Formats: sequence, structure tokens, C-alpha cells
Amino acid sequence: MPHILEPPPFTPVEPVTEILHGVEITDPYRWLEDQDSPRTRKWIEEQAAYTRAYLNAIPGRDRIRDRMQELLAIEATADPWKIGTRYFFLKRLRDREQHSIVMKEGPLGDERVLIDPALRATGPSTAVSIATISPDGRFLAYMVRQGGTDHAALEILDVEKNVVLPDRLPDGFCTGFVFAPGAAGFYYSHREVHDARPNYKAVFWHRFGAARSEDEEMFVAEERPDVFLGILNSVEAKLLAYVIYSTGTHPRTSIYLHKMQFGETPTLLFGDIEGHLSPFFVHGQLFAYTDIAAPNSRIVRIDLTNPGPAHWRDVVPESPQRIQNFAVAGEQIFVVRTDRFSTRVERFDLNGDQKEDFLPSTRGTVDLLNPTYSGTDLFYRYTSITEPSVVYRHDTEHDTKEKNTSTWDSANVPFDASRIAVEEVVYPSKDATLVPLLLAARKDLIHSGPLPTFLTGYGGFGSCVTPRFTAFATFLMEQGFLFAVPALRGGSELGEEWHEDGKRDKRQNSFDDFIAGAEWLLSKGRSARGRIAIGGGSNAGLLVGAALTQRPDLFRAGICLGPLLDMTRYHLFDFAAGWAEEYGSPENEHDFHSLLAYSPYHRVSNGVQYPAVLLISGDADTRCNPMHARKMAARLQAATRSDRPILLDYKPAWGHTPVQPLSAKIEAVTDRLAFLCHELGIHVQPGRSF
Repeated sequence: MPHILEPPPFTPVEPVTEILHGVEITDPYRWLEDQDSPRTRKWIEEQAAYTRAYLNAIPGRDRIRDRMQELLAIEATADPWKIGTRYFFLKRLRDREQHSIVMKEGPLGDERVLIDPALRATGPSTAVSIATISPDGRFLAYMVRQGGTDHAALEILDVEKNVVLPDRLPDGFCTGFVFAPGAAGFYYSHREVHDARPNYKAVFWHRFGAARSEDEEMFVAEERPDVFLGILNSVEAKLLAYVIYSTGTHPRTSIYLHKMQFGETPTLLFGDIEGHLSPFFVHGQLFAYTDIAAPNSRIVRIDLTNPGPAHWRDVVPESPQRIQNFAVAGEQIFVVRTDRFSTRVERFDLNGDQKEDFLPSTRGTVDLLNPTYSGTDLFYRYTSITEPSVVYRHDTEHDTKEKNTSTWDSANVPFDASRIAVEEVVYPSKDATLVPLLLAARKDLIHSGPLPTFLTGYGGFGSCVTPRFTAFATFLMEQGFLFAVPALRGGSELGEEWHEDGKRDKRQNSFDDFIAGAEWLLSKGRSARGRIAIGGGSNAGLLVGAALTQRPDLFRAGICLGPLLDMTRYHLFDFAAGWAEEYGSPENEHDFHSLLAYSPYHRVSNGVQYPAVLLISGDADTRCNPMHARKMAARLQAATRSDRPILLDYKPAWGHTPVQPLSAKIEAVTDRLAFLCHELGIHVQPGRSF
């Protein structure tokens, strides 16, 4: 039975015209920015019903859901912590929608469920995560989040008594939390969701058992929207450190020290140092991960008596490969460096002496999982396109890596990796820059001619798109797709220079790289016109929007998840003004013209045959405001002259934080895969089809 496309719901055009930096701009759907107005809510309901009817009618959806159930409904652990002899971690128990917080004594001890969100009366959208744990392992601070919001409440469990304390922080944004020595209380920086002073940032002291109205104000930062305040501590030195980050086109960092003694006042260690600086304590010594005087980042030790940058001592020096993440365990610092699609782990002692690489370079992704102040165990996760995640535990107290590394958790995924081939190539972008491209497909198909293709990437914020196992990619490859991931400029797969070549007024390079990847696949016969779909979320949602509006002829379908799309107004919502360093600010005339030139919402033209597009967003997204997806859906629906659908999958509880209940995640991924397969004409085979 043919899938008949009904006309989308009607959206009134109410143009708002303004002059920005001498340019007249008309916004036809400004009214959709008002998320809570009755008519916006009615419009959202109509769009959701339209999308649901279309997706539900796609043939083969049940077979997709069955496979997603197999791949996703597995027991899995995350976020391991070791405090003393106790291990804390997240674990999704069998038949549970969300992860619980679990503890065991020793690596072989029995598991004890500490916090199970299923026992709360708030429903399956409630998720919990570990915020921090007291140094003696007695108190567990954990976040409670409703839906995918960035804001959360914070609660505290007395692990010994198995009692949730009355001391809690209400729903809001907690940027710092430190338990005081002993069982006295905690220090915190927290802003409630609807605070009367939304830009007020301060550190407070709370004594256990006291009312929050009695909390003592310890420190106040500047009251500006671009200022963020964090807290860290050293138990050994009995010190607090207050870290002030000023975002914008030129980020700055200041640090104040505060002795944990009655009557002491904070003192400035250094102020307004330009650049990124992430400090941490180890045994009372202050270290920092920074890009100051090191574009590819380094880790330095800071002398508290002589703290100026000129006196910083390199512990982990800069190299041509950027440091992507790091962890401290025992007396060692472990760092992950990335080179294209491979990662390796180096290790150094606290004096900066480099040891043998902990993990050699391999085409996959290593994530170091430790909080920076944790004990002697190093936790890390390894995954690749063909290898589901495995979490390992390494005991740093012994020298022999092989004898002291054990599997902490492995995902029992029904998947045959031996049937998948992976290869790495390069192709020329528009300006002849060579761009690395990772390709994966079934071995029996990878060189057999044009394949239906899913092309994705990121290209922003210096983030690396290194290979990871996902149910989404696995299903597509099983169904005969070529899965293609270029290392776009704007990321740092080839170092910080690669990032710089794709940010601010060079952002178009990232889009050119992506478009050139599709053109290369066509020119080499790896894919064919009408057989390429693209997708991505957040910054990659912007990438998809730019590609669809600049080269609609290249693509058959696109998934645009939690995107930025109106780049002339992105900075006016939530915390997005803090991304001016990456995108530029529309308040700056030069930046404005660069942003307007590629802004996907403004690049939509009437009468163009656009690809099928599935836009995904929801009320809970406070990072990439859902106004972007709402306005873009309306604009594309009005403009397109193709017979392909423009759909808005909008759910109130959907947000940037990936904490969907298991059943909702299965349905959501099923929807996206059904959309792609249907639009590219793929007849879905049941189960593992090869």
C-alpha cells in the first residue's frame, strides 16, 4: 500500500522585519519562539500528530523495533567511582526503564541498589546520576532529572543509614558541590530554575540539618550571564578553590583559594587569564588542564606560592595530537590523544616523567571514566564501530598492566562483528584540503557498487568523532547501508589547527567538507543520487541544516536532532550566548555577516525541492532551544515543492541530556530508522539479516 503524504498542518505567517547591521531581515515565524503560548502549543500538537501518523504507517516498523529491543534492552553499567573500598556506579537493571545507582564493597562484593528511580512516583522519565561522593564514602550526592533537561534537583543519601537526608537543592543548575570533611555539611553553587536573580553566582556553606535560608554566603562572583562558577577542594590541604569562567569570544579564567577554617576569607590566586583552564587537586597540589600557550592542550602544575603562568611547570606537555580527556589514578596522570579515527592513552607520573604508553594507538575510542581525585583504580571504556563498549578496571598500585587490568563490565550485545568491514580513506574538500573519512559496511557489500548511505559528522567545538558502537549504525549496516563519518574541520581529529579552520568565520569549511564527502562517494561509485541520507544532532544538527539548504539536490533525507538553525538569534536563548567563541556573536557585525551567510533558517528558498526531513526536539532542550526546530519545520513545509515529508517529532520531555526511558529510546530510534529506510526505499529484513 503506497504511503500517501497528506499536507502538513497550516502555519500562519506573521512576518517580523528588522534591520540588523544594515541588513533587512524578515522572520515569518517569530511567533513560534513563544513556547508556552496556547497557539504554539496547539501547533505543536498538530505537528506531532501529523508526524506520528506518517511514521506509524511505515511498513517494517515492527521488525525495526524488534531489533532495537535486542540491541538496546541489555543490562549496562556506567560512571564507576571507587571511594576507599567501595565501588559506586550506574546500572540499568533488568526490566528497568532507567539506570539505578548501585554500590558494592570491593570489586567482587555483592551489589546493593542505593537509588532506584523506578520506586519514585514521578514516572519513567525520572533519571538519576552521581554528582559526587564524600571522601569517606558515607554520603552520596546525586542528581534527579525529569526528562532531558540540563537542570536537576540534588539529593543526598546517607549510605550507612540508607536514608535520604532532608538537605537537598531544588530543581536548578548546580555548578559546584563539595562535601566538607567529616559529616558537617557541604559547600555548593546552585541557581534555581526560576531564580529571581538568574545571573547571581555565589558559593554557600550548608550545615547538615539546617534550613537553606540559614546557609552562609562564602563567595560571590560577578553577576553576569556569561560567568560560570565552579568549586573544587583538596582534603589534604584543607582548601577550597573557586573557579570563575567568563565565556564569550575571549574566555577568561580566575581562581580564588579559601582555607577551610573559621574566619578565613577567599584570596585571589590569579585573575582573568585568557584561555581555557580546568584545575584539579592531587595530594594538595594544584594542577590544570589548559590550552594557554598550548593550542593542543597540556597539563601543568601550579605553585600556590608563585602561581603566574610563567611559572607553570609542564607535567604533560603539548604534542601534535590534542589531549581529548584525562584522568588521575594512583600517582599517575593518564591522557587520551586522538589522531584521525584512532586514540591512544599515554601516562605520566606527577613529576612529568613519561612512562610507556598505557594503550597503543587503535582505531576506536577510549574514554577515561575517573573523577580526577579518585584513588588507585583507573576505569576506562573501549568501543569501536564493530565492538560494543567494554569497561575495564586497572589497578595502578602494580606495575604490570596485563596482570592488573580486568573487565569491569561488557555489553552482551547480539551482534556478529566479523561480518563488518571498516576502512579509512581521504578525499579533497572544496579548497583541496584532504579530509579523513571512515567507512563501514557489510563485508559482502562494501565494494559491490553503490550502496544506500548514511553520512554523519560533527565539525565543531574541537570535538572528535571517533568510532563508537551504536544500535543505530549497526542496524543500518545490517540492512545494507554504507555508514560514512568524515573528520570535519571544526573538530580536532587532526589537532587544534583543524578546529580553528572550522570555527567562527571559517565555519563554512566544515559544511564544505561534509558536502564534498557526499560528492566523493558519488564520484567513486560508493553511493548514488537519491541514496544518501544525512543526520546529526546539536552542532551536527546545524551541519545537517546547512547541508540540506546549500545542496538539497545531493541528499534524499535528513535527520536534524536538537539543532541550531536560526543563527542570527541563537545567542538570545538559554546559555547559547556562551558559544560566541565557537560561532561568533550576532552582536558583532563581522560575525553577524558570517552567521547570516550560512544560517539554515535564512537559506530556505521557496519552490525548491527539499529532501525529506525529520526534525527532532522538545520543550526540555535548554541547550539548543527548540524554537530552532519549530521555526525550521514551518519554513521548510511552506517552501518545499517536493513530494517528500517535512516532519517535526516534538516531545515535551525530550531534551539534550540523553536520559530517555529505555522504552522511549527504543521507539525513538525505531522512528528514525523507519524514516530513513522508507525514504531510501529499503525493504527492512527481519532480525540480523546477514
